[in-house]
Amino acid sequence: MNHPLLHVREGAVARLRLNRPEVHNAFDAMLIAALTGALNSVANDPDVRVVILEGEGASFSAGADLNWMRGMASASEQENRVDSLALARLMRTLDELPKPTIARVHGAAFGGGVGLVACCDIAIGAQGAKFGLTESRLGLLPAVISPYVIAAIGSRQARRWFATAELFDAAQAARMGLLHEAVEPDALDDAVQRQVDLLLKAGPVAAAQAKSLVRDVASHSERDRHDQDNAALIARLRVSAEGQEGLAAFLEKRTAGWVEERPGL
Repeated sequence: MNHPLLHVREGAVARLRLNRPEVHNAFDAMLIAALTGALNSVANDPDVRVVILEGEGASFSAGADLNWMRGMASASEQENRVDSLALARLMRTLDELPKPTIARVHGAAFGGGVGLVACCDIAIGAQGAKFGLTESRLGLLPAVISPYVIAAIGSRQARRWFATAELFDAAQAARMGLLHEAVEPDALDDAVQRQVDLLLKAGPVAAAQAKSLVRDVASHSERDRHDQDNAALIARLRVSAEGQEGLAAFLEKRTAGWVEERPGL
């Protein structure tokens, strides 16, 4: 049996590829555990600067595996709670990963697959990709992934798509904010690589901390505390080794030390 996840290193880039193409990379307990473990591994790897999440075969991820769902339907409420918490840990791990993440989306992205896209910092999709939050057709709701999907598309859009289970295309996903960009299928890899190149030019600490800054700002209700926290953050970055190198490189009109020079960049 194939391993449910392929982990490929390309220099400072880790590619995590869902590897259940025969079921369109649908989730089951093994895939959830494997992806959570791989994310924890790259989180602690100082040589990894960018993580790409993608799917093998025809689809990104078609959501929950039918056989897995069939088994959970006959399980107890407590067993279902434990199972759902495993998926919640996966989503939280991806959302808070201390590395920039890119979703490379093609084919189908349904249910939990949409959750993975929403948890990534950057999402690039192919025209022709199809998306759906289809849980309501089964009398369910996308509860576990809802914080991340709502953060991506907004509560007004979420009300519609959560309730109707209607499918939508890449253009609609981009209009709503689930995708940052929708490109022709043959341009997908180039579009993803462009984001990788930009991230590798950015300061590693700054790029990694961008998501935590956004999350902190979005969650703050006390404006005075917000100002204090942001002032402390920029002060800390300015005096850090990375900040000092970045400022010096700018003032000296040279390339920062963390940038790997490559032809054409």
